[in-house]
Amino acid sequence: MKNTLVVLAGPTGVGKTELSLRIAGLLGSPVLSCDSRQIFREIPIGTAAPSPEQLRRVKHYFIGDHSIHDYYSAARFETEVLDLLEKELFPKHHSILMTGGSMMYIDAVCKGIDDMPDVDGDLRKNLLEQYRDGGMDHILAQLKLLDPEYYHQVDLKNYKRVMHGLEICLMTGKPFSSFRQHSAKQRSFDIVKICLNRDRSELYDRIDRRVLDMMQQGLCEEARNLYPFRNLNALNTVGYKELFAHFDGDISLEEAVVRIQNNTHKYARKQLTWFKKDKDYHWFHPENTEEIGRLLKTACSFLSSEINL
Repeated sequence: MKNTLVVLAGPTGVGKTELSLRIAGLLGSPVLSCDSRQIFREIPIGTAAPSPEQLRRVKHYFIGDHSIHDYYSAARFETEVLDLLEKELFPKHHSILMTGGSMMYIDAVCKGIDDMPDVDGDLRKNLLEQYRDGGMDHILAQLKLLDPEYYHQVDLKNYKRVMHGLEICLMTGKPFSSFRQHSAKQRSFDIVKICLNRDRSELYDRIDRRVLDMMQQGLCEEARNLYPFRNLNALNTVGYKELFAHFDGDISLEEAVVRIQNNTHKYARKQLTWFKKDKDYHWFHPENTEEIGRLLKTACSFLSSEINL
């Protein structure tokens, strides 16, 4: 009997965390987080990382494991998750739960990403210095010259993807696009994908209230402590960028909060667009636990007929 990886995905603020704890308890599984920001220990408030109490309820992996000063990527996540599943988790558990909203991290584990050459540390450091000195326009000009195909495909505002593409171009002397095959890799385990969603107004209301909760929990102080490191890629994310603009004197605190809410709405829409392109997802409202339970019973045959989420 094959092992099963259960993926619980969905847009930010939809309600993945609490449901993931209940599913993990049902499966007798730890939780693998596939959130590209919750992996950093310095930013628990702005990333809505699981609380200490939630972490005590169920063992989690990839929560606060790294520093914002560390380089981390979807390729590294793929390698580390597959190694953990094969050597430690699947020998003990029939099914494992992975949850989060980082689209590329989910796809890296489920489909694999193209094998890329390792990037020299000195080259990466040099490009970061160029970015700090000359800004993004200088980086984009190089990418457009060396790989016009990728330049016209990539989100030009996504600093991390632009930089990685240019790194590969400079490291190999070949266009980054020539290494991208877009072919899914075979996995030795079955994969069941669940995606949560709510009505748009309901989702936005939850996001807005969560941002206000974050502010009460100390998001402003968390961001202020990290302000000296604002150019790090880990901090190039919603919540911190807006507060950094406030610290610069460009906008008021009230405007920063509104921008965090609105930019989180945009990110949620981006996540939903990405997930909807994948026809393997089963879609549910988070409160439709009866139907979710039926799917899990079908996917994980060791479960009893009495499932209560």
